[in-house]
Amino acid sequence: MKHCIHCCIALLPNDLHKHCSMCRGPSHNNKNCHLCKRENKVLLHLDSKQMNLLAVLEVRTDHNESWTGLFCLKKGKLCSLMFGLLIMMLVMASYILTGAKHGLLLILPTFHYGAFASNSNLMDSETLCDMKDHYQTSKMNISYAKDYPSIKVIIDTITSNIEFIPRHYPQLEDLKKQESHMFSVIPNKFLPNSKSPCWYEEYSGNMTTDPYATNSYALYSKRFRAIFDYLRKVFWNHLYHYKDKHYRLRCLPHFYIIGQPKCGTTDLYDRLRLHPDVRFSAIKEPHWWTRKRFGIIRLRDGFHDRYPVEDYLDLFDLAAHQIQSVLQGDAAKGYSNKMNNIIIGEASASTMWDNNAWIFFYDNSTDGEPPFLIQDFIHAFQPNVKLIVMLRDPVERLYSDYLYFASANKSVEDFHEKVAESLQLFENCLVDYSLRACVYNNTLNNAMPVRLQVGLYVVFLLDWLTVFNKDQMLVLRLEDHASNVKYTMHMVFRFLDLGALSEKQEALITKSPASNTRRPEDRNLGPMLPLTKEILEDFYRPFNAKLAQVLCDEAFLWKKP
Repeated sequence: MKHCIHCCIALLPNDLHKHCSMCRGPSHNNKNCHLCKRENKVLLHLDSKQMNLLAVLEVRTDHNESWTGLFCLKKGKLCSLMFGLLIMMLVMASYILTGAKHGLLLILPTFHYGAFASNSNLMDSETLCDMKDHYQTSKMNISYAKDYPSIKVIIDTITSNIEFIPRHYPQLEDLKKQESHMFSVIPNKFLPNSKSPCWYEEYSGNMTTDPYATNSYALYSKRFRAIFDYLRKVFWNHLYHYKDKHYRLRCLPHFYIIGQPKCGTTDLYDRLRLHPDVRFSAIKEPHWWTRKRFGIIRLRDGFHDRYPVEDYLDLFDLAAHQIQSVLQGDAAKGYSNKMNNIIIGEASASTMWDNNAWIFFYDNSTDGEPPFLIQDFIHAFQPNVKLIVMLRDPVERLYSDYLYFASANKSVEDFHEKVAESLQLFENCLVDYSLRACVYNNTLNNAMPVRLQVGLYVVFLLDWLTVFNKDQMLVLRLEDHASNVKYTMHMVFRFLDLGALSEKQEALITKSPASNTRRPEDRNLGPMLPLTKEILEDFYRPFNAKLAQVLCDEAFLWKKP
């Protein structure tokens, strides 16, 4: 297309310049035209010819040409839109086919839970925050009460599909095949004069070698770098030297606080670490057994490099140094067979329940159930380990969990909707799969907006009791701990065979303020809706009944006073 630099913005291909708005006329002659006869006149060709960059273009548009350009622009946008839609459809089709192939898609039932949302007329005129301040709770309850029969049908369906079937315990050889490196590092025998499972491991580095250079906890978390800086400084002083070789003391925990989250495990940890004979890992919750050994930092962020068992053992080096100092001191005094009283603990509240990673690493699943669980591997190395579990009313636990982890738009109405949605998803899973398969279903657990499955305590407890004896587990209630800290701490001390304390030491442990309590802004939201509480009580009731039966204690029914 040609452009005249003196007049029109554009000329049609067959235009001989006579239709130019400034040059046209009945007897027009380009040579006599005062505009066209100027020197250095340039006709610009936009296809392949170069433009005179020094020319100043005076742009005047013709209406017909403007509509033509607009039409072309619309055609270009339309083509781009159609191409984008085609690409999106191909991507979605690929995702759906891939998800179906790997069994990662959840097909929702025909039941719709949109009715649990707030009244649409109210939402059109006011924000959720304004609505919460303006409308009384009783009015909100009336709206939600209309949907209770539908939710009750869901709960009845769930209850009818509950079966507590014992799991099959895997063989040791199968465990070794899955985690061969772990079994090559951790021995099957430990030092006889240490309560904690400890052993000496040959160290091949020299004084300039950084023993923590590749530790994933030190590399990926700035919070722990100060701890590892200290460990580097004192590392060489704690090596055991024998016949021109160097050995370091390695240890595993004597006991684990394995769960549950939002049940007071942090408070129990803070009190226990004040005991003079108790040492914990350098990090309160390493989450190694459940997440880090699979390379999971946050499941939604995908997988990172797997944390080797050596990185986990490094977290107990501070405790190992103290145990070694006592052992060497006793040996120097001739008490080589004296038992060391220092015990090591670990307090990852995910240990009891979080087996979400199994689907990505373990094959040979039976009907969607994990072939290996966390406790199988712990038992393989530590068959005599002690386990502490802190539980609370699962209804209150779920609400506390929601308040703690929800980042925005928290409200009792939002919690109610999320509970209803989670119940529907859980019911849908139980139609086709076993209770255990649904509890350990990673896709379901990620889809549910609240962690409903964490409160199914008895499912996890029964799986732990397939490999450990009942007397190796101490199960506490947060409600008892909150009302009588001294009594529950004495239970823990006896369970761990800890020595007697002075009055001052005991007062320090039992009278210190509670840890990790609810934040003020969360307390301001008040309790959950009464209807939500009733729904959750109905859901958890059969699981609590089984738990009370297993523990022979009706307190775990969490009946209303």
